[in-house]
Amino acid sequence: MIFTETPIPGAFLIDLEKRGDDRGFFARAFCEKEFAAHQLVTRFVQVNNSLSAQKGTLRGMHYQLAPRSETKLVRCIRGALYDLILDLRPGSSTFGQSFGAELSAENRRMMYVPKGFGHGFITLADATEAFYFVDESYAPECERGVRWNDPRFSLSWPLAPVVLSDKDANQRDFDPTWHLPA
Repeated sequence: MIFTETPIPGAFLIDLEKRGDDRGFFARAFCEKEFAAHQLVTRFVQVNNSLSAQKGTLRGMHYQLAPRSETKLVRCIRGALYDLILDLRPGSSTFGQSFGAELSAENRRMMYVPKGFGHGFITLADATEAFYFVDESYAPECERGVRWNDPRFSLSWPLAPVVLSDKDANQRDFDPTWHLPA
């Protein structure tokens, strides 16, 4: 695997290191030793699968509060999406900064999203499917979100959303007091 740290410390793009021949290729999508060598989470407890029928479907920006904060490892397995992360770690020197990258079935790239980051994506093709591994179980009482177009963060999306859930369309603007554990 090829680990490339993003401009936001702790977040990585991970590309497969393919070994191929005339049959195709072989590559590891996860290796506990390699993740540990980069000081990344090595234990995942839940795998989520999402299918978005229409290009322009936006999902996000979501995260969970401590003590149920999630690390995510996201991969697109069909179609293409633009994956966006937002640093919401209190006291972080990069608080409020975001980073995005295209993940597609073709490029097989993954995004490693550390705890304390908001996460979302917009689909770049119809019938886009994503898998993401998380290191904490879903905890509705710890779930939070930031509006996809919150002016405080100037998030940059490659296209305007066409499909949004009511939940995502009605997320609040960032409020530090609401984003703290109860």
